Amino acid sequence: MPRVSRAEAERHRQDVIDHTARLIREKGSEQVSVPQAMAAAGLTHGGFYRHFSSKDDLVAQALTAAFAERREAMDDLVDQRMDDPSGEQRTPRAEFLARYLSTLHRDHPGQGCAAAALAADAARAEPGAPLRTAFTAGLRDLVDGFQQLPDPEGREAALADLSTMVGALMLSRASDDPGLSAELLAAARRRLTSPGGDAPTA
Repeated sequence: MPRVSRAEAERHRQDVIDHTARLIREKGSEQVSVPQAMAAAGLTHGGFYRHFSSKDDLVAQALTAAFAERREAMDDLVDQRMDDPSGEQRTPRAEFLARYLSTLHRDHPGQGCAAAALAADAARAEPGAPLRTAFTAGLRDLVDGFQQLPDPEGREAALADLSTMVGALMLSRASDDPGLSAELLAAARRRLTSPGGDAPTA
């Protein structure tokens, strides 16, 4: 059997990371096995240890990749202004929050924010565990990215806003009442983007 080139091996490793990043956001880190992660990338379980030292190593790398996706989405908005449905322009911060606190984001955790999807997993992990370490690093980067969106109000405001939006998304996903779930998202959007006004449309 021909040897896999270095470039192909790296592509396989990245495929496993990307698919695992989706799976752990959908199911939680404890519910994703190594065979599931490898199969999702179209690879066999036997090749796992050529790419990763352990499942913890894979999960940490996948979590880092998931946070990087969210930071990239923030960075893409920095120099943009978006039209909202009323025809007015929204700031990048308002646009980010409208997308974040949307039913689309709520209903697709696999492509969504790792902070909301995996906060409970990280909280249960031991201090110093790879998952918790990667989560903390990703959370710091998320705060930094949020602060860099135009019209910032400082680090303390960014921390409070981040806590509100992540908490609202988590609660909206946990509720089996569609009306309450939508109310949670709308209330957070209203509080964060237009205090005292109507909630922007998701």
